[in-house]
Amino acid sequence: MSAFNDLLSGRSVSRRAAWLGMAATVAVSGFSIAASGPSYAQRKQGPSEVSVDELMKPSDLADLTLGPADAKVTVVEYASMTCPHCAHFETDVFENFKKKYIDTGKVRFVYREFPLDNLAAAVSMLARCAGGDKTFPLIQTFYAKQAEWAFTQGNPVPKLFDIAKQAGFTQESFDKCLTDQKLLDQITAQRTRASDTFGVNATPTFFINGKKLPETPTLEAFDKVIEPLLAAK
Repeated sequence: MSAFNDLLSGRSVSRRAAWLGMAATVAVSGFSIAASGPSYAQRKQGPSEVSVDELMKPSDLADLTLGPADAKVTVVEYASMTCPHCAHFETDVFENFKKKYIDTGKVRFVYREFPLDNLAAAVSMLARCAGGDKTFPLIQTFYAKQAEWAFTQGNPVPKLFDIAKQAGFTQESFDKCLTDQKLLDQITAQRTRASDTFGVNATPTFFINGKKLPETPTLEAFDKVIEPLLAAK
C-alpha cells in the first residue's frame, strides 16, 4: 500500500514502478514530472502549426469529443488532471466556450490526456472507466475539486474514491480501473505521441485546425482564432 501512496504523491517513480492499488498490483510504465507542470508562461516554444491529418489520425485510444464531427473548426486540447491552468480553463472558461461554439455546432472539441504525473494518469483512467456520458462530467468534477485531492497532504485515494462514487463506481470497479494496464499504456502512448510528434511540452495546449493557440486560453483568445476560420469560405 505504501508503494502505491508514494507513486501517487510523486515520491517514488521508476520506469517499471510497482503500483499497488488497494488489493491489486500492476506494473506501470511511468514518467516523473512535477505535479503541476510548467505554467503557460514558462512553456518552451514548440511548433506553431501541425498537420491536421496527423493530429486527427485515430489511435487505439478513442478521442473524447463534443460537438459535430463535420464542424468547420476542430479544437484539440491536451490537458493534465493535476494542472491548475487546465482546471482554471475548465471551471472559468469552458462553459462559455461550449455555449458559444460547441452547442451551436460551430466547433468540434477534442479532449486528450497529457498527464504530467502519475496521479494525473490515475484520475484520467477513472474518467475513462466511467464511460459514455459520464466521462466529461467526471472530468469536470475532478477539475472543480482539484484542490481537495491533487495538492493535499496524505493519501489522495480515499478522496478520489469519494468523487468517483458520484459517477457510479464501486470499490471493486474503482480498484479494477486503477489496475488496468492496457488503459494506462494507451494514455501514456497518447502523451508520448503528443510530445514527440506535436511538440506538446506543457498543459493546457490547444490546437485549432492544427494551429497552436499562442495565448493564455481565454474566450477572447479563442475568438481571435476561431472567428476568422468560421467566416472563411
